[in-house]
Amino acid sequence: MGTCHCSRCRKVGASTIVFVRKEDLRWVEGQEHVQLFQPKAPYKYERCFCKICGTSLGEILSDMDSFPIAANALDSDLEVRNSLHEFVDEKPSWYEICDDAKQSKGHPATS
Repeated sequence: MGTCHCSRCRKVGASTIVFVRKEDLRWVEGQEHVQLFQPKAPYKYERCFCKICGTSLGEILSDMDSFPIAANALDSDLEVRNSLHEFVDEKPSWYEICDDAKQSKGHPATS
């Protein structure tokens, strides 16, 4: 789980995301109601949302092995906790980071 503070994630209401392995995602119903938003440059990540209720779903239609889903779209309680904050330089002044998770100015470095 991580929190992105970039303006794009904040505006779609999907700042806190949970990374899901494609092999662990099981569609029960409703995939036909997912709409894909294609961003314009400089943004590159496609975003999904429900055509019926407008809920932001992150990158749930991604072909990647692992992808982010908006944590607020999940109904069940999550056992994971926030482990990172990215794009903290874009964080609005009214938002306070209140945990000890790692912070980065952009996407965190991958090892």
